[in-house]
Amino acid sequence: METHVLTFTITKPFGEWAKVYDASAPFQKASGITSLYRGVSKSDPSKVCAVMQAEPGVMEQFIADNTDMIVSSGHVLESTVSEVFLSA
Repeated sequence: METHVLTFTITKPFGEWAKVYDASAPFQKASGITSLYRGVSKSDPSKVCAVMQAEPGVMEQFIADNTDMIVSSGHVLESTVSEVFLSA
């Protein structure tokens, strides 16, 4: 299992982005993704952090398959910084 910590910029208010993200929960679950956290930066309302867990390759495939929905939320894909962590 991989834990993905994603930080990225949004072009819409956090509440609007979060509605789209939350609405995608059934699709995430069906793909094998567990969402652990989503939040907005205290000092920068255009910066978001999302933490999710999935098997290797699942997150990348989900993003590739759902690019239009992700972009429609206001997520600037090119701004995404992804770190992947493994449990010992």
